[in-house]
Amino acid sequence: MINVDITADLNAEDQTGYVWTFLDEARDPSIITPGALVIAGDEDAPAVAVVADLVSHPNGTIVHLDVLPGAIDSYLALARRIDASA
Repeated sequence: MINVDITADLNAEDQTGYVWTFLDEARDPSIITPGALVIAGDEDAPAVAVVADLVSHPNGTIVHLDVLPGAIDSYLALARRIDASA
């Protein structure tokens, strides 16, 4: 099971073209910063995403996510190769 950093509907794009969710959906809001790589979605459909920006809104802070292509396992394999070469 993969723990997501921020829960999001990966099909919910707004006018920016990014997936959006609210910051209060984050497991640890301190890691949700512009440029950060995060696991977004839910347990059934997690994905790697880049935090594009944070936008103040009357209902809370909106997080825009740029969902990256491919399966999480591909990114894990990359991280393992980088770690092994260090």
